[in-house]
Amino acid sequence: MLKLLIKKELLIAIRDIRLQVSASILMVLMLTAILVGRQGQQRIRQERAQVQASMYRQWLNQGSKHPHSAAHFGQFAFKPKPALSFLDAGLDDYLGTSVFLEAHKQNEVLFSAAQDSNGMTRFGELTAALIFQMLIPLLIIFLTFDIFSKEREEGTLKLAYAQGLSIWKLFMGKVWATYFMVLLLFIPMAILAYLMLDWQSDSLAPGVTTQFFSFTALYALYFLVFVLLCVLISAFAKSEFTLLTLLGLWIVACIVLPKATTNLADKLYPTPSQFEFRQTIKEKVKNGIDGHNSSDVRLSALKNGLLRQYKVATVEELPVNWDGIAMQTGEEYTDQVYDKEFSKIKHIFQQQNRLSEWTGFVDPYLAIRHLSMALAGTDFEHHVAFARAAENYRRAFVKQMNKDMELHQKPGMDYGDYKVGNAMWASVAPFDYPLPTTAHILASQWHSITALVFWLLVLLGISIRYANKISIL
Repeated sequence: MLKLLIKKELLIAIRDIRLQVSASILMVLMLTAILVGRQGQQRIRQERAQVQASMYRQWLNQGSKHPHSAAHFGQFAFKPKPALSFLDAGLDDYLGTSVFLEAHKQNEVLFSAAQDSNGMTRFGELTAALIFQMLIPLLIIFLTFDIFSKEREEGTLKLAYAQGLSIWKLFMGKVWATYFMVLLLFIPMAILAYLMLDWQSDSLAPGVTTQFFSFTALYALYFLVFVLLCVLISAFAKSEFTLLTLLGLWIVACIVLPKATTNLADKLYPTPSQFEFRQTIKEKVKNGIDGHNSSDVRLSALKNGLLRQYKVATVEELPVNWDGIAMQTGEEYTDQVYDKEFSKIKHIFQQQNRLSEWTGFVDPYLAIRHLSMALAGTDFEHHVAFARAAENYRRAFVKQMNKDMELHQKPGMDYGDYKVGNAMWASVAPFDYPLPTTAHILASQWHSITALVFWLLVLLGISIRYANKISIL
């Protein structure tokens, strides 16, 4: 009986010209979003790989010079495009693509796509994730808004009940039939996306298959949550208000609440301006983190300590180069200041994100949005991981330059008289950024995963508790 009921619902949907047109449009949009997104990802990936290689060649071919000059010559680090980023652009367009790595300064990741775009960027680009998150739920609404009311008017609900089919089975039949129709649209697109992954690319991280199936499984869970919610509302809402109720729910869940949550997070956890942040860094480097240990005092203490250690009277008598030691010590102190201040900013952003993640218990759209960006590698955490990897690389090669100066530049030798060449530059490996693992991503997104499971369990519980009270008249 349940199979027959599901078959009947599918036949009704297939014969409905409105749903045929809607589903066709949705398929075309999904196909376009996947193909265009994949093409754009390939282009960006190739461009960044070429420029990254070009920048490294410039580093290798910079000629003979002082190692600290080379540290100022610096390098660029370009953020890679993760394998699944063509499905969900996430925050990539707003967070920058590259960072200049040089001595004494921890630069920001700059040159975001949004800087070169017009006002339409605020609406986001057409991606598969946008369709999965917003348009498929809209299709679910049009599949389910009259799924009970139409049969009540025609009397078929009463007839099915009279033939021994329980209200619970009627309810679940409609749920599974609607869900199956959604999967008929979703699964072919998921297969196409999987086949379009560039398995020959060196930048395709291990574990992408796990990420992809996690991505699709969580979307399938999201669709089931939305189907259950819409069928429940359709079963109990008055027929003349069902469509209006469901559309209002969609507007609140997908448009109003995400924006309101963002505004609330910004009010509760405000971030300092870039000017204030830079001024704080400058002040603490000059006067000390605690305000009582200026750069002059720190330098004098370092010098006196070295003179006592080597039992000499002047820095010219030291067996090591004083300038190299002073520069590296200054680098490390500046790094401490940057780490402290950046950790504060990171904590503020994490608090803002955490508020949005907890709101996923009220709005499943927010939960799937966080999960989708995380698995596609386009969320804030991936950006922070890239920035940290680039900074660690900067510190390592700057330290290597300073160490060479400390050990090999003779005390008293003029800055311009000591030079190194290609062997030194080649000893610095090219920048390589390992993407976070699937396990790390899922562990960091436990709030959103729990929120989706919570929604499913609550809706199943309500269905079991109240489905038998659905009116058939």
